[in-house]
Amino acid sequence: MTVLDAVDRLRGAAGDQHRVSRMVRLGTVNTATVPLLIPTVREFRSAHPATQVEVVGAQQADVQHGLLEGAFDLGLVNHLRGDDIPPGFDTTELLRGRPVACVRPDSPPGGPGRDGCGQPPGRTPHRDAVRLCHASLRPPAPARQGPSFSYSTDGTEMGKLMVAEGLRATVLPDFSVIGDPLERRGTITVRPLAEDGTDVLLVLQHRHAVSPGRA
Repeated sequence: MTVLDAVDRLRGAAGDQHRVSRMVRLGTVNTATVPLLIPTVREFRSAHPATQVEVVGAQQADVQHGLLEGAFDLGLVNHLRGDDIPPGFDTTELLRGRPVACVRPDSPPGGPGRDGCGQPPGRTPHRDAVRLCHASLRPPAPARQGPSFSYSTDGTEMGKLMVAEGLRATVLPDFSVIGDPLERRGTITVRPLAEDGTDVLLVLQHRHAVSPGRA
């Protein structure tokens, strides 16, 4: 084996190692994780078997901080219609949905009532989420009282599980509930919110002047 042959083999091994160790680091808010992100990652892995995917669930501010610091290649975050997009990012809208009440199918049609209302932290301020819970399903006027207590969870998935286990309602984007395994099994469902025309956008972001790899 000549020196040139050895160099070629070394280059080939280095190239193979590079292909094996390639990784896409994705920071995501939890609203996108189960119904949307998992099927996409499955398809991506079929098309790019040599590329690893690291998915990190985090709050929106942490995702965007990670993008700016280089900890993430891409970020999936939510915006409400009319929000200002923070500077420093290239942003691509993937889809838009509406806030809905996530409830059990056997939940009475009179709204959250006084049995509690939950909201994972995120773009929708907690006070607005509770307001939406109060008015969501328009119970008769004598029953229009807010819940006696509310919860704030560490993410959307926990909110859905709490509803499945008896928490009366939580407010989520429709795309984070429809298609979820719990929704497909009939454990949770969605109901529209009265008098709410807010669009919730799911967007993909990366830093300006930093082009993600082809994969």
